[in-house]
Amino acid sequence: MSKNWYILHTYTGYEGKIERTIKSLIEKFSAGDKTGIDPEVVIDVKVPVEELVEIKDGKKRTRSNKFLPGYIMLEMDLPEIGWKDTCAKLYKIQGVTGFVGNISRSNRPMPITKDEAMNLLQKSGVIKGDKQVRVRQSFNVGDVVKIADGPFASFTGTVKEINMEKEKLSVEVQIFGRPTPVEVSFLQAEKA
Repeated sequence: MSKNWYILHTYTGYEGKIERTIKSLIEKFSAGDKTGIDPEVVIDVKVPVEELVEIKDGKKRTRSNKFLPGYIMLEMDLPEIGWKDTCAKLYKIQGVTGFVGNISRSNRPMPITKDEAMNLLQKSGVIKGDKQVRVRQSFNVGDVVKIADGPFASFTGTVKEINMEKEKLSVEVQIFGRPTPVEVSFLQAEKA
């Protein structure tokens, strides 16, 4: 047996409830109730979320956002014999539809690769690394924006270019009656 990460497909919006249910079934088994889930088989449960930064009403707000809605990550050490019992208990949870990669419930679940698991865990900040805070971008070329922060604060201009990789906008503002392009980050601008 070896520990691997598996992806469990759920109804969208049920991820948190299913995570809590699985954790309570693990606690139930630890308390001596054999109807629960063995903590040596299901080791960890994660709903992958990322930090999303957005500007509303001139204020910077950070919120958690599920980047895989409808999916839960399970770290499991599935035994060769008896794996069906654990999977059957997971399938009985309301909102669970099955494992990703399984065509039928009679097949053994397929784990994701170590690289995929590391990538998902780093993106969600579970594993230290380059935790990415994503900026919610709702700008289009031609939009009129107000610069809320930086040396050009309170200037209004038109978006001429959007650089998604650098999370920057090229905004044309009027300085001394002349159109001047300035570069600002997504967090420094808001729609006018």
